[in-house]
Amino acid sequence: MDSIQNRITAFVKLGAFLSQFSQEKIEMKADIAHNDLFFDGFKHQLKIAQENNSWFTKDNILFAIESWSSALTKNNLETWVAENELSVNAPKRVAIVMAGNIPLVGFHDFLSVLIAGHSVLVKQSSNDKHLLPFLAKYLEYVEESFKGNITFTTQKLENFDAVIATGSDNTARYFEFYFKDKPNIIRKSRNSVAVLTGKESEVDLEKLAEDVFTYFGLGCRSVSKLYVPKGYDFNNFFNGMFVKKDIINNAKYANNYDYNKAVYLMSLFDLLENGFLMIKEDESYASPIATIFYEYYENEEDLKIKLHQDKEKIQCIVAKDFIAHEVAFGATQHPKLADYADGVNTLEFLSKLS
Repeated sequence: MDSIQNRITAFVKLGAFLSQFSQEKIEMKADIAHNDLFFDGFKHQLKIAQENNSWFTKDNILFAIESWSSALTKNNLETWVAENELSVNAPKRVAIVMAGNIPLVGFHDFLSVLIAGHSVLVKQSSNDKHLLPFLAKYLEYVEESFKGNITFTTQKLENFDAVIATGSDNTARYFEFYFKDKPNIIRKSRNSVAVLTGKESEVDLEKLAEDVFTYFGLGCRSVSKLYVPKGYDFNNFFNGMFVKKDIINNAKYANNYDYNKAVYLMSLFDLLENGFLMIKEDESYASPIATIFYEYYENEEDLKIKLHQDKEKIQCIVAKDFIAHEVAFGATQHPKLADYADGVNTLEFLSKLS
């Protein structure tokens, strides 16, 4: 492939193209490369993606696109690349098995493989199959060296040198067996937690609502579990969540809320709810849609030890001056390029393929 600077420039142009599609408005801008070919087509892909997966609302798709548009700047990409020694002498073909829980969830892996100078073989989830092939076609138009180096398949993966696969804990076991003879990154299910002390401001808790409800809570960076001190007043938490009350107007979310509430009530579980969110005391990390699990803690040091012991199950820890590498309230869905899933440096992995 061509030089790394050319590859960075191509993704910067893609970021500029995506900047035309925001939650505020979709509007064609002047001086965007190949807009005549791609602008209307991408608008159509947004519509198809919504029709194909009812969790992919227009707002959620555009939120994901805005996030990527903000990330794909010259400064961001150059800073990210500079943190790794990318000297790929013999490009490899890297397969990516993508999840489909949120829009463009596999884009970071796709970006990493191409920026590193390898070719990519993508197996998409059927839940998220419309947006990325279109963006790949755009990249091929702005950077000719990508042509022939981006392949999508719905078939069994064949003829590849390394693999990055994301799935559930069950599929990860299959991946580990199936890809055992190839260099690999295998990602399992993870969830995010928030540690509350009772000293959070109203603004903190309203920001936490973003971490809970963005993408309907389906992302691995979505907060699905709270740790609260004994005697915590959940009224404060619910007051913060109230900014997202309109989520219940989504029919699919509402159906899940009603179903899970009925299951809990029939099982005589003790739960609190506010008409659009339930909270239930539970030691698990993965909570159902419209539900947040919580657990009490008595000692902050004991909680830090527990979180460290369970680090393989946790993607983000949302907190305020509690623990190293914590994520600020409201920031889980705005990762930087170097915020790698599962903490595994994808670029480092890719740079060492030989």
